[in-house]
Amino acid sequence: MFQIYFRMIGIQIRSQMQYRAGFIMEAIATATVTAMSFVTLAFVIDRFGNIAGWSLGEIGFLYGLVEFSFGIMDMLFSGFDPQNFGRQVRLGRLDQMLLRPVNIILQIFGSEFIMRRVGRIIQGLIILLVAIQMIDIQWTALKLIYLPFVIASQVLFFGGLFIIGATMTFWTFESVEVVNIFTYGGSEMMSYPMNIYPDFLRKFFTYIIPAIFINYYPALFFLDKPDPLGLPKYASFLSIFIGVGVLGLSYLYWSFGIKHYQSTGT
Repeated sequence: MFQIYFRMIGIQIRSQMQYRAGFIMEAIATATVTAMSFVTLAFVIDRFGNIAGWSLGEIGFLYGLVEFSFGIMDMLFSGFDPQNFGRQVRLGRLDQMLLRPVNIILQIFGSEFIMRRVGRIIQGLIILLVAIQMIDIQWTALKLIYLPFVIASQVLFFGGLFIIGATMTFWTFESVEVVNIFTYGGSEMMSYPMNIYPDFLRKFFTYIIPAIFINYYPALFFLDKPDPLGLPKYASFLSIFIGVGVLGLSYLYWSFGIKHYQSTGT
C-alpha cells in the first residue's frame, strides 16, 4: 500500500520539478509572505517590549513551531484541503477514485503533494531555531523527546480539521470558509499567547476545539513559564492525545460521509 503512495508522490514531485525556476520562486514567495507577518510583529514587540509578558523570542518560539508544523501538514494533507477537495467533488473526480481498486484515502493523499509548501516549512524552522537561540531554553531529556511529539500532534490536529472540512464538501461547498477559520485562522491564533484573548474565545479553544493544548501549553513547558490560566500541570502533555483524537474523529466523520456520499452526476 505504501509503495503505491510513494509512487504517486514521486509522480507529483517530478511533475512539479519540471519547472524548477517556477518552483523556487513560489517557495521563496511563500516563505517571504509568511515571514513578513512575523517581521511586522517583531517591530510591534520591539516598540512595547513584550506582549502579555512574552518576549520576542518566546513568541517566536510559538510562531515558528506552529508555522513549521502547519507547513508539513499542508504539504502532506494537500489532497484533503477543503477548497481543492470540494472542487474535485464537484467535477466528479471523486467518483473516478471510488471506482479504482485502491484505498480511497490513499488515493487522496497521493493526489496532491504541493512542494512549494517547503518555503513555509523552512521559514517556520528558521524562526523556531532563531527563537531558541534568543531565549536559551534549558533543554532536558524530556523536552528533547517531547518536541517531535508536539510537532506531530499539530500535524495530526490540523490534518484532522482538513479531513473534516473535506467531508463537509459532500453536502455543501459553503463550508470551506468556515473551515479555513479553524485551520489557517487557527494556526495564526496559535502563534500568540492564548492568555491575550478574551475569556469566551479561550474557553472555546479549550473545551470545544482544544487547540490550546497543541501549542500554547507545550510552549509553557519548554519555556518554563508559569500558567496564568491555572490548568493542571499535565495540560502541557495532552498535545499528542488531542492530535490523535482529532484525527480519529475526523476519520469517523469521513467514513460516515463516504458511506452516505451520492455522486454529483458529472
